[in-house]
Amino acid sequence: MAASRAIKRRATYADLVQVPEPFVAEILDGDLYASPRPAVPHSLAASALGVEIGGPFHHGRGGPGGWWILHEPELHFGEDVLVPDLAGWRRERLPKLPAAAFLSLAPDWVCEVVSPSTERIDRARKLPIYARENVRQAWLVNPEARTLEIYRRSGEGWLLVGTHDGETIVRAEPFDAIELDLLSLWGESRPAREP
Repeated sequence: MAASRAIKRRATYADLVQVPEPFVAEILDGDLYASPRPAVPHSLAASALGVEIGGPFHHGRGGPGGWWILHEPELHFGEDVLVPDLAGWRRERLPKLPAAAFLSLAPDWVCEVVSPSTERIDRARKLPIYARENVRQAWLVNPEARTLEIYRRSGEGWLLVGTHDGETIVRAEPFDAIELDLLSLWGESRPAREP
C-alpha cells in the first residue's frame, strides 16, 4: 500500500483576498505569498524612483513623456498575480489606463525594490514570470546595498546590462533620456556646488 501524502492545492484569487490588509499578497506559480508592508528605506527608494522617472516620462515634465508609471499595480498573468513596486507601460501599447482593479497587459518595465525578506522571491520567482510575459526591462533596487541592477529581456531570460552603486549618476534603459542620481533613492542629495 502506498504511503499517503498531503495534496497541495494551488492558491486562488479567493485565497489572496483573504490576506489581511497590511500585507502585500501575490500568487506565484500557484503559491500564495504574503509580504509585510515594506520598511521605510524600501518605501523611500520606490517613492523617489517614481518621482524621478514619473515626472519626465509619465507627466512629460523635462523629459519625453509617453509612459504610464504606476506604483504597486496588481498584474494578472493567467493564475499568477504579481505586485511590482513600480511598473511602466509605453502609451503606444496602452493608450488608456483601464478602470479596473488590475491589469493583464504585461508592462514594458518593472522595478522591484528588494529587501532581505523579499529578494529571493523577487529574483527566483517573479523575474522568471516577468520574462515569460515578455516584460522588456526589469530593475532591481537594493536600498541596503545601495545598488541598481538593470536587466534586459534576452531569449527566455534576462541579460544583466549594468549594476550601479551608491552615489552614481546613471542613464538607465529604458529611461536613459534622463540622468538618474541614485543618491535620491537613499534619501540623500548632492552638496550644492559653490559658484
